Amino acid sequence: MSKRIGTDGSLLASLPWTLAALAFSVIPHVQFLPIWATGVFVLCSAWRWKIERKRWRLPPAWTRIVLAFACFAGVYISYDAVSGVGPGSALLAVMAALKLLETKQRRDQFVLLFISIFLIMSSLLREQYLWSLPYLIAGVLFTMTAWLHMSESRRGTIGGSLASASRLAAYAVPLMLAMWIFFPRIATPFWAVPIDTSAATSGLSDRMSPGDVSSLSLSDSVAFRVKFDGETPPPHKRYWRGFILHSFNGRTWTGSDPSIDRNAKQEVSYDGNPVSYQVTMEPTRQHSVFALDIPEEWDLRQTNMGPQHQLARIHPINQRITYRATSYPDSRLNVDLGAFWKGRYTLLPKDSNTQAVTLAREMREAAGSDEQFINQVLQKFNNEEFFYTLEPPALGANPVDEFLFDSKRGFCEHYASAFAVLMRAGGIPSRVVLGYQGGEINPMGQYMIVRQADAHAWNEVWLPKRGWYRIDPTAAVAPERIEEGRSSAMFDGIGASWGLNAPSEFVYQLTLTWDVINTRWNEWVLAYGPDNQNKFMQWLGMDDPDWRKMMLSLGAILMVLIGIISALLVVRYRPPPKDDAARLYERFTAATGITPNLGETPLAYSGRLGANAASGAATEITQLYLQARYGATDIGDVSALRAAVNEYSRAARA
Repeated sequence: MSKRIGTDGSLLASLPWTLAALAFSVIPHVQFLPIWATGVFVLCSAWRWKIERKRWRLPPAWTRIVLAFACFAGVYISYDAVSGVGPGSALLAVMAALKLLETKQRRDQFVLLFISIFLIMSSLLREQYLWSLPYLIAGVLFTMTAWLHMSESRRGTIGGSLASASRLAAYAVPLMLAMWIFFPRIATPFWAVPIDTSAATSGLSDRMSPGDVSSLSLSDSVAFRVKFDGETPPPHKRYWRGFILHSFNGRTWTGSDPSIDRNAKQEVSYDGNPVSYQVTMEPTRQHSVFALDIPEEWDLRQTNMGPQHQLARIHPINQRITYRATSYPDSRLNVDLGAFWKGRYTLLPKDSNTQAVTLAREMREAAGSDEQFINQVLQKFNNEEFFYTLEPPALGANPVDEFLFDSKRGFCEHYASAFAVLMRAGGIPSRVVLGYQGGEINPMGQYMIVRQADAHAWNEVWLPKRGWYRIDPTAAVAPERIEEGRSSAMFDGIGASWGLNAPSEFVYQLTLTWDVINTRWNEWVLAYGPDNQNKFMQWLGMDDPDWRKMMLSLGAILMVLIGIISALLVVRYRPPPKDDAARLYERFTAATGITPNLGETPLAYSGRLGANAASGAATEITQLYLQARYGATDIGDVSALRAAVNEYSRAARA
């Protein structure tokens, strides 16, 4: 009967460290991984541990190949792709799990520890939250400790391995900081991750289709933060301009791609008092740059004003940016508008929303002027049973008609779309503006938070001698949405009818405190992009910083730091100083004139010396040296050795 061959159990001591390091690196990915991928990782880990304990065979090659192809197909089916952060992280996690099933030797475990480092770093590709730093430090230290502990002899302790890993990390910190500060930043990251979600959330898009989303879930995620130089503008002036929508197909409003209009600023009459502020904007993967109506100055590079007086950047905003701007909320736009543009901004599709078009023409005919027509439409929203709600009913093929005459329930997009259609049907040029309105003051950090939930749609209409000016029909229905903002409405109880629930005061204050901490993290670490790097280099005294100067500076600093670290290592690991007995024995060997051979023991040297020297003191000196060097500590032994060596040296010289 043949003997069953399985594992020898040699990895029982080190395998738990490998499994723990892999589990630690997978934890941040679990919430993003398909359930089956997490299951595969857990099952493979448990299976490999059972194999080692029971001395079972490892799975055959064909089993591992089948599992690998099945997992690859599972990732593709789950993500409809195999590239990107999501599918890439899933592949890395399941392939690390499958690698466990072919782990036979210690070197295979080192490969798995190396994979765990990749898993830790890949979690930073999604977002670099404040907790990412302690997690990164803990993960790297844990993996390095496991690596060192598995590499040491059986007598090595966990504390010793952790101390060694900590020292190695400490040596790397200065180099890391130097490279982080001086390595040239690029405007576009290597890996940009699109936001993929099937749930409708409050936020901005470059198109608007009222009625498509029957339930709007509010997102508390931050769009941007603002710090004003002076007093904070009142709520009715906190309109953050974003997308301009001017084309309507009966259901959907769309705009034009961002473009540069060098005459745009000349079409603005900047009136009133300027407002200066600094914006820290979260990544959007879009080109729009948000500013208060209407911006006059900004310091964000590669950013221009478009034909509808909105700011846009040449490259998509794939990382957090910080910029300063100055706006004039009381400005006037396009006092002169040509016939072509008037026709474009009054264009409506035929045989669409016919009830709304008929109503508008009747109201305009009854009104004495354009101003009176506008006021009548706003009064209609205010006096009739129109309601502001975040849970409106779904609308059909003619959403404006159904909204105005049937449901009469909706949020800002419904009112902005209906108002623009009524204006165009009445012969008044109009368009829809998407952006943000309001903002929440954080008293702890003295700045304003604008969240995705503050996303808003309003209108601009054009009148002779006045140009384009803002009208917000939502204010006619729910003025508290504009004047008090979303947060105040929640705590005052107004938002209950909208579908909002107010958190407890303690939780709310805790949220504001956490936001202050995150803001500092964003300002000092995450927002350190090309613009902030150039500003910091100029602050350090580098005129006109470019990548060549920064690379030369980085190289010089790294050479100095490596020299300092090398000197510290030399001092730390220098040979211990020789004791008195060793120095006296060297004097003795030098006095004999016969050099000891490499590796020759004192007794062997004494025997060789006795055959070549007349003096019999060599044996005595050797015995005294061995007693002083390796015997019990006794100052008298060193003194006796010194006396014997001195006497031998005098005799040799004589």
